[in-house]
Amino acid sequence: VDLNECLQSAEFISSSDGNFKVLEDGSVYTTSALSLSAGKKTFTILLKDIQEQVQKKIHVSVVEEAIKTPKTRHARDTILKRTKRRWGPIPSVMIENSLGPFPLQIQQVQSDTAQNYTIYYSASGPGIDQDPKGLFYIERETGNIFATRAVDREQYPSFQIICFATTPDGYSPEVPLVHTIRIEDDNDNAPYFTQDLFEFCVPENSRPGVVVGKVIAEDRDEPYTLHTTLKYRIVSQTPPITPAFSLHGDTGVISVLLPQLDRELVPSYTLLVEVRDMAGQPFGLCTTGTVVIKIEDTNDNAPSFKQLQYETRVEENRVSVEILRVSVVDLDEPGSPGSGAVYEIVRGNDDQAFEITTDKNTNEGILCVVKGLDYEAAKQRILVIGVNNEAPYLLAPHSQQLSQSTCSVTVHVLDVDEGPVFKPCLLRLDVKECEDVGTAIGRFVAEDPETGNSEGIRYRIPPGQCNWINIDDKSGEVRTVRVLDRDIGEMRRGQCNVTVLAIDRNGKTGTGTIQVCIVPGNKNFPRIMETDYIMCRDRKPICLMAEDSDEAPYSAPFVYRITDQRLASMWKITPQDDDCWYLSPKSDIPYGIYEIPVSVTDNGGKIGENTVRVNLCDCVTPTECDGRTRQLSGGNVTLGLWAILAMILGSLLLLLILITICGCCGAGVMHRQVTDDCANHNLIISNTEAPGEEVMDHNIIPLQNTCGQGGYGVKTGEQQTFEMAKGRGHTLESVKGGGHQTLGSVKEGGGQPMMDTCRYSYSEWHNFTHPRLGEKVHLCRQDEEQKHSEDYLLSYNYEGKGSLAGSVGCCSDQHEEEALDFLDQLEPKFRTLAETCIKR
Repeated sequence: VDLNECLQSAEFISSSDGNFKVLEDGSVYTTSALSLSAGKKTFTILLKDIQEQVQKKIHVSVVEEAIKTPKTRHARDTILKRTKRRWGPIPSVMIENSLGPFPLQIQQVQSDTAQNYTIYYSASGPGIDQDPKGLFYIERETGNIFATRAVDREQYPSFQIICFATTPDGYSPEVPLVHTIRIEDDNDNAPYFTQDLFEFCVPENSRPGVVVGKVIAEDRDEPYTLHTTLKYRIVSQTPPITPAFSLHGDTGVISVLLPQLDRELVPSYTLLVEVRDMAGQPFGLCTTGTVVIKIEDTNDNAPSFKQLQYETRVEENRVSVEILRVSVVDLDEPGSPGSGAVYEIVRGNDDQAFEITTDKNTNEGILCVVKGLDYEAAKQRILVIGVNNEAPYLLAPHSQQLSQSTCSVTVHVLDVDEGPVFKPCLLRLDVKECEDVGTAIGRFVAEDPETGNSEGIRYRIPPGQCNWINIDDKSGEVRTVRVLDRDIGEMRRGQCNVTVLAIDRNGKTGTGTIQVCIVPGNKNFPRIMETDYIMCRDRKPICLMAEDSDEAPYSAPFVYRITDQRLASMWKITPQDDDCWYLSPKSDIPYGIYEIPVSVTDNGGKIGENTVRVNLCDCVTPTECDGRTRQLSGGNVTLGLWAILAMILGSLLLLLILITICGCCGAGVMHRQVTDDCANHNLIISNTEAPGEEVMDHNIIPLQNTCGQGGYGVKTGEQQTFEMAKGRGHTLESVKGGGHQTLGSVKEGGGQPMMDTCRYSYSEWHNFTHPRLGEKVHLCRQDEEQKHSEDYLLSYNYEGKGSLAGSVGCCSDQHEEEALDFLDQLEPKFRTLAETCIKR
């Protein structure tokens, strides 16, 4: 590798891979056997100029060379190559800090083919920036390697010497020899502790064997030798009493040895420990250290009262006043949970008139009165007070359980002149809403604790409070001064507290409180929230929902009822859930606007009258019926503009059809006679009308329509079957003014009918329909010049409501596909008619 091209002033040359060695001339050698398992290996050559702080890198890739093996025909062609066995000297050893004499011969290398020897060496060790120049040299003629001075192993643990053998002309006939010089360790470093002072803590009364801590020491000499094999021991203990701890010689772990560690006797221990190398042998190097072990306090001492009996005095009716302080003795560490006192009143405080707390600064118990004492009830109170610690009590080894320490306190109650007392001091009065002014709602009186009666006591309500009530100054009777309504101003919260004063003859005053609560009443009528609805042709039920301003139980659930009997026969209302009732028509009632009176009864029995307005409209969505109405027979419905226009157009269309039929009567000529017959079936309606093929089939004959309906018949033999169409068409009866009749079956006999139960004969039907039908079929596909035409007969236009088949006009709102599947179920006699109708 050309190093000068990269950095000419390189003072330090190294390789990132220890398997490769780079010399100053750029030669790269392997230091050990190398296997290229992946086929490629890379490493980096690092060049440094220490003075100018310049650093360069050269990346080198080593690729396995493909060896081509020539093909051999015969075994005798194989050539055996003889190679010289190379001499590999064993690593040399140099004693650390050797005394010489120097130069000290280390090893000798020889070559059979060369005479001049040179070396390149490197040192491996921590913190080495460059090789120690001049430490080793080799005699050029003999190959002897010498050391010039002593070496510190901690600085240079080992060296690698690369030896070169060259001829006088500078040729190297042999591969360089790598020789290792290992520096043998000398016990020149004493062990040392990692800390100047070790501090540990252990609870008192810990059992033997409990681990306290661990001391750690290190040695700079060669690891895993006797020079770094350390042993620990305790040199001394302060205070010098029975040994309390043990030290493991190999690990440095300190454990409890004494079964009783009492913090109250010895709060801490100081240990002087020693560490020695050479496995603790006397000739090994040693160092000492200090360990401080503090004994942590546990609550192994119970508190006790300094005095077992106390006496104190307090005036009656005094509240929140300190009457006594008690103190205790505790040997545990002050300020710790083990010495903090917790006081309690064990007996004599059933009415919770007393309370005892702890003063954190002095650890004393403070006894206070929290409820006024009554001299007339008890002139003296005796209390029993106990004490514990904040932390739970722990028994020391070989000790017995102690009972709780207690003391007794006698409290003398002093008599004083007291004011009147209300019994009870808080009176709750419930008043119904909307009661009359002056209604008596209760009585609130006080007693003189000295006499036990209410004589001479007067009552008064101080100003500045809610003025809902007043109280009689002598009797204490309470009456309302306002109509209490929860919907008005400050009464919305429904409650008011009034302070009442009671004054005796001596001017002593007592206070009490009257709590006035307004009880909700049933004062509001329930009403339906929404009363205008639009119901379309799907007649989906309407959800009626009511509300009531009253509170429970005077609101929901509600009961709905239609009060008008005539509308109740047309409409029904059924419950769905607690919030919704369904309103729906009972039958197929006419379209129009209905005003339905509905009564709603709340849970308290109060009835609210409501009127629900329903627009029953012929629509798909409610938006289509905005502004459209129809007139009912009862006069409750009016017709809209489009409905009136549709009726006028339908009437004009009906008149036009009648005129056309009348002009065509009598113009036909009968070409064929068949036996009259009556229809016994109905032809299903087809809502399309278009011409068929140009076929003049004489089997297609028109017949009379019975019951105001039109029909067609097909003759197949001696008998005929007619399918009657259900609908509201115009037939021969409508033209001739005939009444309601039916056709019976007739048999042909000599060309004359044997029996005729129908209104009209076949000849009349034939003369009326056959010429016109034939003309229409023949001219269906011809124009004015008798040529083929694609014009069809026009479809019927919208004729208004009333036809079961609906509208079939080109302007119809219905865009469903033409359903002609019913033609597949017709009898064979109608196939010719069906084929003529469906073909375009």
